[in-house]
Parts: sequence; C-alpha cells; structure tokens
Amino acid sequence: MNHTITAALGALMLAACATPAPESLAPPEAVADAPVAPGYEATGLLARTLPELSAALASGETTSVVLTTAYIARIDAIDRAGPRLQSIIALNPDALAQAAASDARRAAGAPLGPLDGLPILLKDNIESLDPMATTAGSIALKDNVTGRDSPLVAGLRAEGAVILGKTNLSQWANFRSNDSISGWSSVGGQVRNPHMLDRSPCGSSSGTGAAIAASLAAGGVGTETNGSIICPSNVNGLVGFKPTVGILPQDAIVPISPSQDTAGPMTKTVKGAALMMNAMDAGETDFTSALSADALKGKRLGVLRASVGSNPDINARFEASLEAMRAIGAEIVEIEESNVPGDFWAASLLLLQYEFKDSLNAYLAAAPSGVVTRTLSDVITFNLANADTELALFNQDLFDASDALGPLTDQAYLDARALVQSATRENGIDRLLAEHGVDALVSPSGPLSPRVDPVNGDVWPAWAGAGYLAAVAGYPHLTVPMGEVHGVPLGVSFMGARDADAAILAYGYAYEQATGLRSDPRYLETAEDRPEIAAAMQR
Repeated sequence: MNHTITAALGALMLAACATPAPESLAPPEAVADAPVAPGYEATGLLARTLPELSAALASGETTSVVLTTAYIARIDAIDRAGPRLQSIIALNPDALAQAAASDARRAAGAPLGPLDGLPILLKDNIESLDPMATTAGSIALKDNVTGRDSPLVAGLRAEGAVILGKTNLSQWANFRSNDSISGWSSVGGQVRNPHMLDRSPCGSSSGTGAAIAASLAAGGVGTETNGSIICPSNVNGLVGFKPTVGILPQDAIVPISPSQDTAGPMTKTVKGAALMMNAMDAGETDFTSALSADALKGKRLGVLRASVGSNPDINARFEASLEAMRAIGAEIVEIEESNVPGDFWAASLLLLQYEFKDSLNAYLAAAPSGVVTRTLSDVITFNLANADTELALFNQDLFDASDALGPLTDQAYLDARALVQSATRENGIDRLLAEHGVDALVSPSGPLSPRVDPVNGDVWPAWAGAGYLAAVAGYPHLTVPMGEVHGVPLGVSFMGARDADAAILAYGYAYEQATGLRSDPRYLETAEDRPEIAAAMQR
C-alpha cells in the first residue's frame, strides 16, 4: 500500500482528461541507441523467462543447481555490488540443497510440476519455513523466524520451486508514514530501479519488482493492498498480477488490511504469472488453460478515459496499445465517467488504519517469542527508541493515527467499509461492466516513475490509471508492459469482475503476444545517460 499514491489518485479523480489521437502500434520512441551499463545485462539462461526456464529444466538443457548457482552469483554481482540494487534482503541458505533435491527428482523421472527447480523470490513480509526472518523491512522483526510456510509458499514448495530468498520492500508495506520513500526499509536500504537507478522502484513490492526485472530469479511474489504489485511491475517493466482477494490465503503474511490484502506473482511474462498462480492457488483453476493469442477476439474492453491522465507520452503509448487490441479483435468502448463519493478517499484511508491496527496486533501477538514488539503500540515505542535507524528519513504518522483508533465494531469503521466497497464494487466495477456491456476495463497502469527523493519523500507526477478500483473492490488486476519513455517503463492494465482472474490473464496474454513490448533493464545512472536527453541538456 502506498498512501502517497492513494492521495494522488484522489486528486486525479477531480479532473477529466483529454483524449489524444491514436498512433501506430510501434513504440513511439526508438531505444536501439540507448546505452547499457557494461557487465550488468543478463545473458544466456538468466535472460530467459519463467516458462523458457521451465522448459530448459524439463529438457535437461540445464539443472536447478546450475541455475540457482548462477542466480546467486548474479545477486552478488549486481545486487550487492555493481549498481547495488539492494533488492534482496536475505538469501536462503537451503536454496542449493532444494535445487539438488529437484535435480534428483528429475533424474528419477518424478518432477513435481512446471516450477520444479525454478528459483523464486518472496517479498519479505511473506513467511516461509526456511531459516530466514520475515521482517517487513523493520529491525523490530529481525527475529521473526517462524519456521512455517504461508499457504502460497507451501503451494510453490509442493510444486518443487526453490525458495531463493526474500526481497526488500517499502518498510511495513509502505504503511508507516504519509512521507514515506517507496522501496526504502531500515533492513535493506533503498531499492534501485534497474532501468534507471535514480528512479523510484515504487512500493511496496519494490524489491520483487527490481529483482525480477534484473533477472535475479525466475519469478517473484509480491503483495498488494492498494497498488503494491501493479505499481512496481509498471515502473520495472514487468507483468504483475493482483488476484481476486481471497483466492490466495493471507495466512502467515504481515498484514495491513484483510479486506484488501493479497499476494500475487511478478514475472517477465503473463504465462509465467499464470504458472505461479497455479502453484500458489490451492483450488482447481488452471490459470494457463485460457491463455490464447485469440483471447481478445470478440471481447469488449471499456477504456476508463478519465484515468488516462494528461502526459502525452503515456497517452501515445496507451493509444497504440488500444490499436493493438483492436487489431486482434477487441472492441474498444469509451467510458467517460469517473466518480466516487466525495468522502471516498478519507474513508478508504480510515478503513486501512482500522484494519491495520487490528490485524497487525493479531499477527504480532502470535509471533515467535524472540519478537519483543507484540502490538502496534510496541512497534511505535520501538521506533522511537531506535529513531536513528527506523525514523532516519520519515516519521510514523500512519502508525500513530492507526493506533489511536478503536475496534472493528466502531461505527466509523463499518460506515467507511460499506462506503468504499459499494463505490468500487456494485457502484464501481460491477456497474461499469454491466452498463457498458464490457468484459474488462483498461487503463494505463500508472505514471512514469519519478526520482527517488530522500528529502521530500515520494513525489509522484499526476496519476494515470484506476487501479484503486480493483484494489479496494478486491477484484483482479493485471499489468502488462506497453513500452517505455526515455528508458522508463510503463504498463497497461486489465481489470475485471470478482473471480474473473483466468479471463483477465488471458486478455493480457493476447495483448502481450501481439505487442511484445517488455524491455530489459539498462542500469543507467540517470535519464541524462540517454543520448537524446544528454543532447538536449548539455549546451
């Protein structure tokens, strides 16, 4: 959850946006002459996607031990040295043993599934039974070694995935302060965006986004309350999928909001995300079964026009994406309206504050005995006592406001929940789908990433996108790369009705197959490393 992003979205909803003229399907900006920092780009096996790596293991082209060893070496080379992405908080000391066990299964002709032997990274608010703490980026949880798997991790493990390690994140999933810095935690420092190192990796699944974009694992798991899978996927040039809330159990994950929290896959391709969903979801749905290049043929897509924003570069790429969807058989339906109740944004924050206090207190009360902070109040006190590390860059005003609230039986909480869920469900996504006769809603996934600013905190440009609808409703949301602007990636969003997860993945897959606009990171220090920008800046 990024409260700064939520505030920006609230401001955006107050104004309608102009509709630009369509452009060609080709990316409006050529990037062939853009430099790549030497020695950082992924090559060979590590440049491949999750499905390609799965096939390489199945064919015997490589082994899990070889692949895992290569990822560990790459983490040493560019995450802890080189550009120092700081996307990984901890490596699993048992990873190579898990890889060897996978190779033994394959040698015996008994692989557990498509993910068997593939190294996977977990955001460090997700518990695993491996000997690693689950810290949520806070030193207060440095001893939170639970020895248990979150259900989604158990699903990955049952299919033979290698749990490679834990990724850095915006501390406490970006719900500590209104002045937070996306991608910063006291445990892991500041995550760097591998496309442009001074640009925000976005929160709170920032480490997962940066790590997978930089080819530090085959796939990663993030979590979202409001934008924390979609935004880092958007700015790191990835596919990110936030499933319907409840499909993936949230047990053994440091919480914010039970009504909005969910984990989800972050990968280079839609098929990779679908394969991860198959493992993480204990149900019977095969999320790969509907994937087809023809999945958008005859489908009606509603364009949330008021969410597109005014940035001409984003508009050009979004219009090109819509043309690509038309070209493969989709009908584009313009939806001009955009309205939520005037008190929506205040109510949405209040709901999170109530649920955060209640759910975090319950989580901490059951934490291992080595964790000395047993309530939110304890964490606040701990932060004050360790202000030089925990409060070095910004305060804990969201913690303070949440801790001052009462129980979930308070009428203020009940009213806030009813208001925001009605506005995003029956009066939001459900109504828009029904009244316009569309199968899904589309929009940009977010704005272009700003620079990391440790002085002012997150300073985002005018927002583009309407991901808050799916986040608050608890409905599925997929982002797929739609190009870049001066080396900064951006994506297009597909959102749908509750439990329409497989269909949303299929729509995104068809678009992805038609466009192929994901770009690999170039590890530039700043935008001025781009030749066209350097030429304009220097006189």
